[in-house]
Amino acid sequence: MSSIFTRIIEGEIPGRIIWRDATCVAMVDIRPLNRGHTLVIPISEVDRWTDLTVEVASHCLTVAHALGRAQMAVFSPDRIGLLVAGFEVAHTHLHVVPIDHMGHLDFASANLDASPSELDVVADELRIALTAAGYDTVV
Repeated sequence: MSSIFTRIIEGEIPGRIIWRDATCVAMVDIRPLNRGHTLVIPISEVDRWTDLTVEVASHCLTVAHALGRAQMAVFSPDRIGLLVAGFEVAHTHLHVVPIDHMGHLDFASANLDASPSELDVVADELRIALTAAGYDTVV
């Protein structure tokens, strides 16, 4: 059975994808740890990030870096947190989260009732920042 991420990537179910290239996608998390929380997900459905090829893992980190710079421009947090946990969905994904303190990386504090319209706004703001930075992989 395909992961929920694969189903979103393949268009079976909706998602707020803001980046797509031949290796990965980035999408706004529907249960954000903080405003702007985005996931970078390899297209290949691999459970553990350590099982990715070095090339795919490196590419995902490069995309997370670009996304983090866009998040800094849009949300002006103190830092951008990067986390790979892997327990929520058995498909590798990097959490890229604008943070002002360590509590913003606590999954127990995730917003389970995020407004769909607010998530749409976040996606649009990040698309604009990525496009302004010259990326042509913005969806």
